[in-house]
Amino acid sequence: MNTLNKFASLCAVTLLAACGTSLPSPTSSTASAPAPAASAPAASEKQTAKSRDGTYEGEITGKVRPGSKFAALKIGMDMQEVQTSMGRTPDRFHTYESGKRWIPFYFGNDARRMQALYKGEGCLIFTGGNVWGSAGGDLIGIQHDASGACYQP
Repeated sequence: MNTLNKFASLCAVTLLAACGTSLPSPTSSTASAPAPAASAPAASEKQTAKSRDGTYEGEITGKVRPGSKFAALKIGMDMQEVQTSMGRTPDRFHTYESGKRWIPFYFGNDARRMQALYKGEGCLIFTGGNVWGSAGGDLIGIQHDASGACYQP
């Protein structure tokens, strides 16, 4: 019982100490915002675009460079169409879970996503399939960034 009382007292003291600690406010002079990445596109360079069939919207970031193969890409294309248009496969790619993965009874094809890097062009985001791994492969994001800084493994 004595050990239990000591533990309860320690928990209470820790809780009170945590409650008395104040964090600096975001508007205080001691808080500094992180500097934006030099190659990160500005918010004004982001735009939404409807898919070819009009069923969903994707996002296009950055400005199209003259002569870029990304200029021919459209939101809603599938991976095969993109690779045919680009004339090659991606230089690097990885998959990750989207937040939709945790929606109960979500049966859409966007529970996973795939990010592909095309060096000298930028990054593309595709739907990666549903929670069971099927479907997916629709282009939902185009990031014009020849430096490749858009790639986030």
